Amino acid sequence: MRTKRLVHPGAWWLWAAGLATAGIATSNPLLLLALCTLSVVVATQRGHRHVASTTILGFVKIAVFVVTVRIVIQVLFGQRSPGHTLFTIPSVTLPSWLAGVSLGGPVTTEALLTALQGGLKLAVILLAFGAANALASPRDLLRSMPGVFHEVAVAITVALCFTPELMASVRRLHEARRLRGRPTRGIAGMRGILVPALEDALESATMLAASMGSRGFGRSIGHASTPRLNRGLVITGVLIVIVGGYGVLASDSTVPVPIPVSLLGLVLVSVGVIRSHRRAARTRYRRASFTLAAGLIGLLGWIPAASFWVLSRLGAAGIQWSASPLSPPPISPWGLLAIAVSGAVLFVAPAPVEYGRVPQRGTTLVEAHG
Repeated sequence: MRTKRLVHPGAWWLWAAGLATAGIATSNPLLLLALCTLSVVVATQRGHRHVASTTILGFVKIAVFVVTVRIVIQVLFGQRSPGHTLFTIPSVTLPSWLAGVSLGGPVTTEALLTALQGGLKLAVILLAFGAANALASPRDLLRSMPGVFHEVAVAITVALCFTPELMASVRRLHEARRLRGRPTRGIAGMRGILVPALEDALESATMLAASMGSRGFGRSIGHASTPRLNRGLVITGVLIVIVGGYGVLASDSTVPVPIPVSLLGLVLVSVGVIRSHRRAARTRYRRASFTLAAGLIGLLGWIPAASFWVLSRLGAAGIQWSASPLSPPPISPWGLLAIAVSGAVLFVAPAPVEYGRVPQRGTTLVEAHG
């Protein structure tokens, strides 16, 4: 019987990393909003309906909160740059050692737009990795990690699973308090939900990490010095890649041959990963393979970032934008086209099999239920 292969979880996280990099590479609010929209659409269309909608909705709320806080901080404590004044709030004179901070004063349109621009950059990063959480569980990603990362995967598990577990705990506690007739809003509701939710989420993530350790996650075979050698190769390669990448971005003579240095670092990282992967003692049922479709999904996520970098180097208008002098953000057809090309993952990735539905012919019941 032929089975339907699911997308490798690393492909979605690679795609999300590309979108987050694209959000850092541009300052045009229109392109940032397009990246946010793309993350939400892909998460809702290619993730399981209930899980994806709940997860991405939580990240949307967090993103809106972050943008709002960024604007509020600018209004209250931001620098008072000249521009078109919208309103003025009462100000307080601060001592000389707080020269870079202000409390109150005139609020300009340019300052608000700059704050909105910075908030949208953070929103793109949050929504991109929120979409990755909705499309591929962090636990599935950790199961597919190379052997050299197994020893640190326990800490990564706690970090990645804390936010989804926190959202699930908040929903459970909110529903329980509502059924019991207790307040769910205001200070009383927040006090009764937030602290138990934090404790529950941290306990769940820690229990997962403990179960991974008890099942031998990270156990390797071979000589005792082999894991240290593999880690040394990976760490050395990463440091060399950082040096070479700095030389490429700086475009000066600090690093004589930045591109060959970066390639040497990538070779060392690859050797360390391959060696550690061969010595991993863990076995997995239906090992996820990184297929051509998965590679294409990861590549599509990096098309906007690469396009923004090339267009910025060529001096194309619309990728970078500044609120001072005041002007509306321009529309960048090439930038929007790059984002649209990244959205082609909707056609490359298979549609999810919803829970409770009869699986199509050629799909096993195990895969139909997760």
